[in-house]
Amino acid sequence: MTKIRVLVVDDHTILRDGLCALLTPTGDIEVVGEAANGRDALNMIGELQPDIVLMDIHMPIMSGLEATRFIRNEYPFVKVIALTQYEDKEYVFPMIEAGAQGFISKTSASSELGTGIRSVYQGDSYLSPAIAKLLVEDRQLGNATSNKGNSYHQLTNREKEILKLTAEGHTVREIADKLIISPKTVEGHKTNMMSKLNLHSTAELIKYALRNGIITV
Repeated sequence: MTKIRVLVVDDHTILRDGLCALLTPTGDIEVVGEAANGRDALNMIGELQPDIVLMDIHMPIMSGLEATRFIRNEYPFVKVIALTQYEDKEYVFPMIEAGAQGFISKTSASSELGTGIRSVYQGDSYLSPAIAKLLVEDRQLGNATSNKGNSYHQLTNREKEILKLTAEGHTVREIADKLIISPKTVEGHKTNMMSKLNLHSTAELIKYALRNGIITV
């Protein structure tokens, strides 16, 4: 039986020992080496020829992010699974962009380790449920922001004028005088405009205007 060759990279000896202990009994996975930082891992890859590198992100000398970028450029046959205790997109997204094919949280169940390694080895991607949830939430937030931005094009020219003037801090009376319309008409346009943009307060309206470049500070 061909075994999946794994290089474990983490700056904590206890954690490396724990990972090796979890993987050894699996039968189809073989730990071929250990490294305490990204630079040592790169020095070992050419000799050990691992199939998978379990890569911690935060390490001294060379981070997992830097090492992953190098591996994907120099050793495209080697696949990287990121290991981290941080479930924030500021850590997850850069590793995925660098070329990591898997992402396993250190808080995950131990059974996920073997599952993730086998999935990535077979050519699939693998994300811990916590990481997958993060990606879904970020995508939903992005869609919501995008949809809100697209809604701007549904506004009439008058509504766009009132949006800009309101965001700049003008009162309803000032806007009415400036546009030569009644305050009641301004209020009507403002209500329709905020409904189309799904905004519920002047504070939200100002944030929307800033985010979409309608006003600047």
